[in-house]
Amino acid sequence: MQILTHYQRIGGEEKVRALVMRFYQIMDELPEAYGIRKQHAEDLQGAADKLFKFLTGWMGGPQLYVKQYGNPMLRARHLPFTIAAAERDQWLLCMNQALSEVVEDVELRKELSAAFAKVADHMRNHAK
Repeated sequence: MQILTHYQRIGGEEKVRALVMRFYQIMDELPEAYGIRKQHAEDLQGAADKLFKFLTGWMGGPQLYVKQYGNPMLRARHLPFTIAAAERDQWLLCMNQALSEVVEDVELRKELSAAFAKVADHMRNHAK
């Protein structure tokens, strides 16, 4: 029995790109996400491209991010930004909504949501 990666289960490049694009649309539209939106550039295309490349590899697909930028070092790369519980929760709000709209497989959606929650909590660099 072959075990499929999250990348394969989600539907590969097309679905990862759709997830990332919807995530940033939600971040851009939701007033509740203002705290994290203001930490991004006005044009979200650069952030979307990096997140797409990162998630592709993180989910078990091609290591696009590593090939272009090296080791992700997520926490270190995000240290210049304030990430407390509020920012973590705003990020998760956007990602969970995007997951619910893009990922049809309920079990995969739960697995990804739980994994994103662990990573988002690890990214916290302020106590608030």
